[in-house]
Amino acid sequence: MQELAMQPPRESGALSPPIYSVATIRAKEAFIIDMDGVIYHGNQLLPRVSEFLRWLVKEEKRFVFLTNSSERSPKELSQKMKRLGITVGEDHFYTSALSTAGFLASQKPGGTCFVIGEAGLTQALYAAGFSMNEVDPDFVVVGDTRSFGYEKLVRAIQAVKKGAKLICTNPDISMVGEGGMHPATGALVAPIELVTGKKAYTLGKPNPLMMRQALKMLKARREDTVIIGDRMDTDIIAGIESEITTCLVLSGVTSREELDQFAYQPSIILDGIADILPPPSRPASPVRGGPQTLK
Repeated sequence: MQELAMQPPRESGALSPPIYSVATIRAKEAFIIDMDGVIYHGNQLLPRVSEFLRWLVKEEKRFVFLTNSSERSPKELSQKMKRLGITVGEDHFYTSALSTAGFLASQKPGGTCFVIGEAGLTQALYAAGFSMNEVDPDFVVVGDTRSFGYEKLVRAIQAVKKGAKLICTNPDISMVGEGGMHPATGALVAPIELVTGKKAYTLGKPNPLMMRQALKMLKARREDTVIIGDRMDTDIIAGIESEITTCLVLSGVTSREELDQFAYQPSIILDGIADILPPPSRPASPVRGGPQTLK
């Protein structure tokens, strides 16, 4: 296991930040955990993730998977985890789609949307009381999608030009998937912003609304919580701005070589989420009768 504690800034006269150890992370009562690049890559579970999740349950830790992906609903994410061999209840997931739907409902209850996104986003908007409108919507909402095309782009641009408010479910430019990097929502909303001259309001991490909802779900204080993620520009800055301990894992987007590009640093840096496990880690017990259920 390779553990990198947060190092003091190099500038003379700067204050030295506190040093965190893995033991400090283990002692936290509540865990906010990113998914892509932390738990899995695409449909591939990362090493010893199952063991880590069993440890959370054994130690009676509270945890929520907080993802900027808007593609899937909590039910679909639960089903995906089950296909990977782990059963986790739907109430352990909170997505940028849910955050977006909640925000829009507070702005214009019963409004209309033109959506560039997948089922997880449209389902969240329908559940929040919105209807779909491709002619004169109140909002143009852009989320993760694998069906982004020129026709949808033109409709979105025209709607924004007519006065629709531009909303983005998350700022991620890219994400790690099978075979390497894939474009994410931030890359999809960029051409709409460029053509219309309108800047999208962005939900998801690092928007504080997302972090507040996670703490509410966990019923935890920020002092007792850690956020674990693979991105400096979303996960780590979200934790810093919410005064939550941050743990960067190098199993996803941000590499060790890129750390100097940022004016802030995480509380601790680990190679992967399994490095949080206490030593010596015992081999995972065989699960009989199907995948393990995490309550």
